[in-house]
Amino acid sequence: MSAEMDALVASATQKLEALEAALFGLKQVRGQFTSEDGSVGVEVNSDGALVGLSLAESVTSLSPAEVGQLIVWACRRAAEDAGTQRSKVVATLNESFVPAGQEPGGTNGGGPDSA
Repeated sequence: MSAEMDALVASATQKLEALEAALFGLKQVRGQFTSEDGSVGVEVNSDGALVGLSLAESVTSLSPAEVGQLIVWACRRAAEDAGTQRSKVVATLNESFVPAGQEPGGTNGGGPDSA
């Protein structure tokens, strides 16, 4: 019985460590995007909130509406980048919760009535 308890504690500890690593990883996510001409560069956090913005002097030749559109477009692209990074962190976490011998997202080939 002690070996079973040790295995249970080890499994719970491993899952807790994986969860803590995922939470840390999510806090580290930063999506970035810079336009091809370098006129607009943005950085967003894991929630997609703007945390960094750089504008080249070349944007002064554009109308405020055009600059606004460029910023929003760049933020959208940076948020997509952040989303990709978040997905990787969550996928790693999910893999740590898959029982040994079972494929991620699968049922190991058996149906509900298989023995």
